[in-house]
Amino acid sequence: MAREGAGLFAAFRVLGRFSGHVPHVLRYHGRHREFYLAVAVGRSVHTYNVKKLGIVAVSNTLPEDITCLAADRMLIFASYDNILHAFARNKEVVHTYEGHKARIHLLQPFGDHVISVDADNVLIVWNIQSEEEYLQIDFDKATFAVSALLHPSTYLNKILLGSEQGTLQLWNIRSNKLLYSFPGWGLAVTTLDQAPAVDVVAVGLVSGHIIVHNIKFDETLMKFQQDWGPITAISFRTDGHPVMAAGSPAGHIGLWDLEEKKLMCQMQDAHSTAIAGMTFVPGEPLLITNGADNALRVWIFDGPGGTGRVLRSRMGHSAPPTKIRYHGQNGEQILSAGQDGTLQSFSTVHEKFNKSLGRGSINKKKSKKKGLKLDTMALPPITAFASEVAHQSDWDGIVACHQGYITCTTWNYQKTSMGAHKLRPEEFSKHKPIDIYATAVDITSCGNFAVIGMSTGQVDVYNMQSGIHRGHYGKETAHEGAIRGVAVDGLNQLVITAGSEGLIKFWKFKMKDLVYSTELSSSPSGILLHRDSGILGIAFDDFTISVLDLETRKIVRTFSGHHGRINDMTFSPDGRWLITSSMDCSIKTWDLPSGCLIDCFLVDSAAVSLTMSPTGDFLASAHVDDLGIYLWANRSLYSLVSLRPLPADYEPSLVTLPSTCPMQDVDVSGDEEPCDEMIEYVSPEQLGEQLVTLSLLPESRWKNLLNLDIIKKKNKPREPPKVPKSAPFFIPTLPGLIPRYIPPEEENDTQSKVVNLGILAQKSDFCIHLEEALSTNEYKAPLDLLKSLGPSNIEVELRGLAPEGGGSMEVMLSFLRMIGMMLNKKYNFELAQAYLALFLKLHLKVLSSEPKLLEELSTLSVQLEETWIHLRALFNQSLCVLTYMKSALL
Repeated sequence: MAREGAGLFAAFRVLGRFSGHVPHVLRYHGRHREFYLAVAVGRSVHTYNVKKLGIVAVSNTLPEDITCLAADRMLIFASYDNILHAFARNKEVVHTYEGHKARIHLLQPFGDHVISVDADNVLIVWNIQSEEEYLQIDFDKATFAVSALLHPSTYLNKILLGSEQGTLQLWNIRSNKLLYSFPGWGLAVTTLDQAPAVDVVAVGLVSGHIIVHNIKFDETLMKFQQDWGPITAISFRTDGHPVMAAGSPAGHIGLWDLEEKKLMCQMQDAHSTAIAGMTFVPGEPLLITNGADNALRVWIFDGPGGTGRVLRSRMGHSAPPTKIRYHGQNGEQILSAGQDGTLQSFSTVHEKFNKSLGRGSINKKKSKKKGLKLDTMALPPITAFASEVAHQSDWDGIVACHQGYITCTTWNYQKTSMGAHKLRPEEFSKHKPIDIYATAVDITSCGNFAVIGMSTGQVDVYNMQSGIHRGHYGKETAHEGAIRGVAVDGLNQLVITAGSEGLIKFWKFKMKDLVYSTELSSSPSGILLHRDSGILGIAFDDFTISVLDLETRKIVRTFSGHHGRINDMTFSPDGRWLITSSMDCSIKTWDLPSGCLIDCFLVDSAAVSLTMSPTGDFLASAHVDDLGIYLWANRSLYSLVSLRPLPADYEPSLVTLPSTCPMQDVDVSGDEEPCDEMIEYVSPEQLGEQLVTLSLLPESRWKNLLNLDIIKKKNKPREPPKVPKSAPFFIPTLPGLIPRYIPPEEENDTQSKVVNLGILAQKSDFCIHLEEALSTNEYKAPLDLLKSLGPSNIEVELRGLAPEGGGSMEVMLSFLRMIGMMLNKKYNFELAQAYLALFLKLHLKVLSSEPKLLEELSTLSVQLEETWIHLRALFNQSLCVLTYMKSALL
């Protein structure tokens, strides 16, 4: 098995996950003087500040989804199944409490203790620090099934329990005594909440009744009823207005005036699902709500009539997204179409840039009048869409087709709303057929035209600005079967259509003529065009993928390896990789140049849609029954990743989906070490003995060796430098109570006139190495030494080889042999030329008078000429081919 996270993509973060069915928790930070909101999202806890609703912390993930949440001043308590965890600093687990046999469904922090109740009706009081059980109480399910839990304000060591039978009990936890039983109202208690007044609690019942009860005297103060089913949450305003709010399973909120004891107003459709949690911010006219519709909202009560308006909100899809695509070229927005019928834009930079384009509607005005719940004009969910930014500020830039619906809709990204046009063939303008619907859609790169494929095989072109039908391909239909995919090339020259009968057809975009048709091995399930490189990915119903080159119109690659329906494909921006997702829960990356599988990993639920960032930094995926959009970082951009083909017996590892990370410390640079199997390639000094190899030294080290004397003349100063009078900025003083200046030291100009001749007689290291090489015939050491020197030092060393410079004939002979060795081995070729040229320039007189050296020079000359003739022939051949390629008409 491969090491988790060692592949091409690393889990980075999730977009569009804000809330679940677990009620949120409001906390006050004394030092920050700020309210914070903790929300359970999947397996982790997100912490937001109420001021801006910005995410400030994300906890580490738990093994399973969180089902219960509570918090005290220091810790956040979260449970899954029968295990309770405590998070410190909103992040790491510091305590774990194990002892329950069944799933925990109620939590209540209680000073130094925390109380938890499980589905088997067992109540355990835990000591927070020691993680030990302080007390365990078993209740009989038949007579008292605990359904709600509350610590009444100012009641020391006491808790109030509500039951499914309708009775309430007040317990002293310290002495383990039942203090009082309340007969109740004969209906199950769903929620308990403390009123601002001492001794008063609000009891929510399954019938929709809310009882405001005094528990000190066991008398009911007031009674209210709402008509939307059981009470899911209750909260009281504490900013001077006697108002109580109650939530319902329908997503509505009722607000009651406690002084006049009557319903003040209703906030209908506050959420599209049940209100999970509802809390008034202490001392402020703010109400925070969350629900399973993946929305988190802060309402402010500042208007007439006592109703609230949304001040801040964070919302994603309330039903799983089915299609995601990057919008634009900056890689910062992802458009997402969900099963909830909405089209939304998620920002990869910050959540404040997220926006919803709304739901598709047949008639907007009628939809607004009817409201969300009774809307019969709503369009079915979007199945496919295409977007372009070229003219999005002038007219609609997004076109979408809906599930089982003939009309395609346009959308405006700038206005964040549905567009002006409904695109459908003219013959269906009066009546809408049931069995004909739009299946595939594409928009041209200029943003002017939309190409739409139908289930009948018809392919139409529409103008995006005016919505006018501009014709169709083929006599009546383009294909005999349903259209499985349409694509337009980058220059509006070709339209490629794929039909379920197994044909791919190429059409002239403007003239609408058929250019070419080819039969495929199987029925295609979808196509994807990479416009920049002109390559077309084709997914088949038999789970294989082919790549077709538009230029040659031939299938150039075929990949097989998936064991389920291919859901989506995406190309990397450079067109080198094709990334595919399938119902077999795998995500595979295919390298097109080599035709190999280079990465594969498994996820818990199959990815239904994939899209790669235009900048190449992230891969985004949407999954079956999952509300989030998951970002995977491309590790090849920031670390060493093996892009070698995977072996045939490779077993992909299961990778956990990324969690959310707070915006402040977004850090992509993973600390993982390079992959174990990835060995860094070190190029040898010479690839082959027959090749002429140059050194890796910069040109400045060898190119100007012959012109050193000219350079020195040019660089000679015009006048000698003047020594400035040295005066210290601060005159130094002697340490002591009375400040005294240190007298300036007299410069000692007396230098020894005696010259030590021993120093002059020393030979350089280069000379010594050359002398040794005469006997050993190993010239690596002197050559390495010469390569490490600068041009001036090289000249000094070569000058010192002559007898008058302190050298000898043997050393000069050794140098010539070193050059011969370099020419023989054909490496450091340009250095051999430069060193030899300088040597000849400096010692021409000495060389001509010595027969031994002349003999060595003659053999060297022949060797040099042979190598150079061979090289020159190769250069000339290459130049001729290049000239021919440039000039000839191919």
